[in-house]
Amino acid sequence: MKARLTARSVVALSSVIAIAITGAVAVPAHAARSTVIIEESNTFTSLNSGTPDNNITINSDISYMTNMGLWHYDNNTNIVTNPVLGSIKVTKNTPTDFEVTYKINPGRVWSDGAPITAADLLLTHVLTSSAYSVKAGLGDPSNPDVTPAFNSGFYTGVYDQHVVGIPTLSADGMSMTVKYNAQIPDYVLNGPSTPFPVHALELAAAGKKSLPSVAEANAATAQFVKDVTSYNTASLKKMGALYTTGYDMTTVDASTNPLLLVSNGAYQVASVDVNQAKLVLNPKYNSGPATSGITTIVMKQGIADGAPSAQALANKDVDAYQGQPTADTIAQIKAIKGVTLVTPSSFAYEHIELRVASQDGKAYNGPFAASGGAKAAALRKAFLLAYPRADIVTKLIKPINPDAEVLGSTWTLPGSPGYSDVAANNGSAAYNAGTQAERTAAALKLVQQYYPTAGKSTPVKVNLLWGSPGNARRTSEAALIIAEEAKAGFAVTAPATKGWGGKLTDSAYDAHFFIFDQTAVPQDAQACGTFKTGAGSNYTGYSNKKVDDACTQLQAKTLPASTVHRLQIVAERQLNTDAFFLGIFQNPNVTAWDSAIQGIKPAPLSPTLVWNFWEWHF
Repeated sequence: MKARLTARSVVALSSVIAIAITGAVAVPAHAARSTVIIEESNTFTSLNSGTPDNNITINSDISYMTNMGLWHYDNNTNIVTNPVLGSIKVTKNTPTDFEVTYKINPGRVWSDGAPITAADLLLTHVLTSSAYSVKAGLGDPSNPDVTPAFNSGFYTGVYDQHVVGIPTLSADGMSMTVKYNAQIPDYVLNGPSTPFPVHALELAAAGKKSLPSVAEANAATAQFVKDVTSYNTASLKKMGALYTTGYDMTTVDASTNPLLLVSNGAYQVASVDVNQAKLVLNPKYNSGPATSGITTIVMKQGIADGAPSAQALANKDVDAYQGQPTADTIAQIKAIKGVTLVTPSSFAYEHIELRVASQDGKAYNGPFAASGGAKAAALRKAFLLAYPRADIVTKLIKPINPDAEVLGSTWTLPGSPGYSDVAANNGSAAYNAGTQAERTAAALKLVQQYYPTAGKSTPVKVNLLWGSPGNARRTSEAALIIAEEAKAGFAVTAPATKGWGGKLTDSAYDAHFFIFDQTAVPQDAQACGTFKTGAGSNYTGYSNKKVDDACTQLQAKTLPASTVHRLQIVAERQLNTDAFFLGIFQNPNVTAWDSAIQGIKPAPLSPTLVWNFWEWHF
């Protein structure tokens, strides 16, 4: 399972679920086969992937296929717009008054027949503006001890920093204009470009459990606008509670409130059970590209990553697979006739991060806590020095991708402009110097300054969180970590943990390793959503003014590439000095599918497999 690198800004809300148009909205009837079965090693947890606990691959992929926005990334990381749904246009462009208008075309409808309007973009402001949350009495998202009513995970980004007031709706209700106090970079990425069925949210929060008439839906939409613009705290809190947890479920069947299933995508969620999630065509779909003959998409969930994946492909139990296999699994897949396999690097990267402060309202006094001063800093550095990154890459990743390398930066990745310069000057060399044996020996000396018997007895205990049971590659990774860290005086406890994505802020864990799965390529490289104080993907409580200042500059206006790289160096040098986060490797984008399926084009950005599902056909 991978966690999305969303920067916890509106980038995620738009890029995860935005799609573009390439043709008229009609379903051809020529395909002999019309169902695609996809393997998922993850387990479905929510219809809403926009909360921190549910921002995982299977949830986000389902959201992507059931919701359409104003743009998407293609497999070459180009932004492609969706003129069938609407448009995004800069309508005022000055240094301190920058306005963008988001327009919905008339006649677009939700799956229940209700019209899509610009009001359906307004929820993004509620989910993203900290100032709005505070003024509306919904909680201060910057307070780590308070969970805001809308626990969206999109606060602290570019939109949050620069939006002015509440967006305004046009007289016909089909356009929404957002005012910013700066010429923000990546305004397409950072704006509210994905509609949300606010009529369904309003009605479900009020206790309704049946689909409305068009008139009832329109009235509910009008009420939502009134609630937002009048700061109706009571009503907003009800909707916030629904948004935060009301979409969480592991089963979808006839008893599920149909209001929670309203969408504007090509597909609708028909059912979810312990084995699979089933999506079927939305008969009212007119928000995006024509599908090409696939009427049903089944996502088999909970299949163990590795040999079972190859076996499922060989048995034709699944048609497509994307995951984290071992080299043995790759060999097994290559031996299957009629299966296409590709293994390029993606923009997703594996990393290790150490907890430095509480993120769950409970006291964190573990070995790496910032409150521990010099001792904790030494332990953090020691743990990262001993972390066997080179062994992980050599033994587990190079057999899959021979060009894999240990990452010297996560603000820019190998092959990207500026990577060599950033990696050479950001202080990462301290964690690559010498051999692993020499680094581990240096780590043990640091630990023994405070725990003289560490390495012999009374080791420093570290509770390490990682993915779900059944992932063979991750199991091997954990074993390498436990063995090497023991030589440096650390006793690492690291069992596979089902539902680990919801535990990333849990103070019971001292460290996590997982893949950050990038959904966009903005100027700040989405890194600020991980490292900035209070950011939504900042799961460890890290905070540093130099990093925050660099992020503020990167998120304020479009900068020359040389300035961007300079700021990346400043920020990452501080991160390496503080010793709490290291990249390990770029994830090999291993994708295999039945060669009879046409149109699959794996992309480097998430959602890497399903980004162009509308083009698929047999």
